[in-house]
Amino acid sequence: MTLSNSQKAILHVAKSKLLWDDETYRMVLVRIAGVTTSKDLDQDGFTVVMGFAEYCGFRPLEKGGPRYGDRPGMATFAQLELIRELWRELHDQATCDDEALTGWLLKYHKVSSMRFLTLEAARKAIVALKAWKARPRHGVKVG
Repeated sequence: MTLSNSQKAILHVAKSKLLWDDETYRMVLVRIAGVTTSKDLDQDGFTVVMGFAEYCGFRPLEKGGPRYGDRPGMATFAQLELIRELWRELHDQATCDDEALTGWLLKYHKVSSMRFLTLEAARKAIVALKAWKARPRHGVKVG
């Protein structure tokens, strides 16, 4: 059985988080699973490659935040997960503090819950979080 699109996405997230270049990624596929591309991976190969990625330090995320379904005009699940991930990274947390994130959203984006974010509001929140993340940390000298 071939891999699902979400399994392929997880492989590429692992590659990115582990900072594997294409050559390293291909070498892992060949040496660990005996294939040259993720398209040739079966379920057992996926399990073995992911096991190796975890051995190398990749930690797949636990179940994400709540899914609100496909709602036209509203933020997608991927956008909401990106917002949570950026918030987690900004605050050096293992998991996202949804309560603090909701407070920030209310103060700066005027929504009382992630489920009320529109597509445009989610884009603005993502841009704001990325800009915040790009700023130098307090007390860190740059240059």
